[in-house]
Amino acid sequence: MTDHALLLVNLGSPASTSVADVRRYLNQFLMDPYVIDLPWPVRRLLVSLILIKRPEQSAHAYGSIWWEEGSPLVVLTRRLQAAMVEHWPHGPVEIAMRYGQPALPEVLERLVARGVRKVTLAPLYPQFADSTVTTVVELARQTVSERQLPLQLRVLQPFYEHPDYIEALVASARPYLEQDYDHLLLSFHGLPERHLKKLDPTGKHDFQAADCCKDASADMRAVCYRGQCLATARAFAQKMGIPDGKWSVSFQSRLGRAKWIEPYTEARLDELAKAGVKKLLVMCPAFVADCIETLEEIGMRGSEQFVEAGGQELVLVPCLNDHPEWVKALAGMCEKA
Repeated sequence: MTDHALLLVNLGSPASTSVADVRRYLNQFLMDPYVIDLPWPVRRLLVSLILIKRPEQSAHAYGSIWWEEGSPLVVLTRRLQAAMVEHWPHGPVEIAMRYGQPALPEVLERLVARGVRKVTLAPLYPQFADSTVTTVVELARQTVSERQLPLQLRVLQPFYEHPDYIEALVASARPYLEQDYDHLLLSFHGLPERHLKKLDPTGKHDFQAADCCKDASADMRAVCYRGQCLATARAFAQKMGIPDGKWSVSFQSRLGRAKWIEPYTEARLDELAKAGVKKLLVMCPAFVADCIETLEEIGMRGSEQFVEAGGQELVLVPCLNDHPEWVKALAGMCEKA
């Protein structure tokens, strides 16, 4: 085995469904300045208020989707790790979580102890956002610097419209899309609109436009999360041959009262049901592994909302997880990172 490791990094999960573990996880997550980008005193006050009730609510939600083996996101990321081993001949394949366990700094230290000197860091986020990609990369670089680890880091860049990623999405979703359905909703994780505005050097970009960033500069396209989500959706629909009007995009998981990027998934579920859609398929392409946001927020609460609004059935299309085409696509992209 050589000295070049592949490190797959995902968001993370509480250690268990206990309220205490969920509170600990949420505190670490929400106190990340890349997640809530407010001054520390304001962020600390806001998070403290959120932690009064949210841990109990979230613990119940986690409990509804928790597997016997543990957190679905962690279990599925480990399955991806196992599948990647035969595709990465350069050294060990490990996983880390940005929040919770296994913690990214400790995983980097263990790799050094095993003789690893190069790491290809693969943030498992197709689209760029400071609250996902940047926070992972900066923590890794900070760890290497502060702990003086003898490591060279290479980073897999966002792959939101990479042909192999799109092909993997098509392969994984095809069995569902070959069945009868009325509409496909591609629901991406949302972001506060201010996260996008602060990355716009012109201050003039329209983050509500249906063709957001389609004709923007390369620099703007590289950091516009909403534009990248729309690009993923367009590429997928075109490759899958889904006609315009039979698919749409929305953004989920809104937290707090700030304005987030639109349209909101909750609103779209009601709109589609009231427009006569009976069988709705929902994909969540911002997530490569099923998690609380897909299994509980969409698969359970979203399904209930859609039926209550007049729809008949909401079918959640699984994430890429450890699908063979995704494993091959990820291996190829990491090889060239």
